[in-house]
Amino acid sequence: MEDFDTLLDEASRVHGHLCPGQVLGVRMSVLGLRKIGIPDPKGKDRKNIIVFVEMDRCATDAVSSVTGCTLGHRTLKFMDFGKMAATFLNLKTGKAVRVIAKEESRLKAKEFFPETENKYAAQLEAYKIMDEKDLFDVMEVSVKLKPEDMPGRPLGRVKCDKCGEHVQDLREASKGGKVLCRPCAGQGYYEKLG
Repeated sequence: MEDFDTLLDEASRVHGHLCPGQVLGVRMSVLGLRKIGIPDPKGKDRKNIIVFVEMDRCATDAVSSVTGCTLGHRTLKFMDFGKMAATFLNLKTGKAVRVIAKEESRLKAKEFFPETENKYAAQLEAYKIMDEKDLFDVMEVSVKLKPEDMPGRPLGRVKCDKCGEHVQDLREASKGGKVLCRPCAGQGYYEKLG
């Protein structure tokens, strides 16, 4: 794997700026990959990894940048839990770890740079040098993936009986004997106007 500075430069390029979340995301990824035995996530190991991110914040861009996992490749899964955490899964071995950023690391960062007025600037620099044990908790976990959640070609496509749009990978719903997409079944995030 590339060195930390190179990974951080690439993550900040992808994200558009460097911030504490980028540093945490890079360090979280390096730790998670090491714990599950993935040394080359963008090379020979690229088909052996899936990452579940629990936040839609800066760190997620860094996790994607370091691991090479993306939504489009179906190797990055977004779990909307609002937590600064990610689970790294080695598909070959089944080994998985969940890496959680410690909330107290925010306060501890100020101890490293007490003269820095801006707390974000202090966090950014402190997160680069803080011990992993001060930044993260790591827990071994088990992740059970359904066939329809695996990378690769879609397992199937069905047409919604109401709107006519097609649904892939068993994401349809049944209601009153009809095959419906989730929005037509009342599970959508939007409402049609007019």
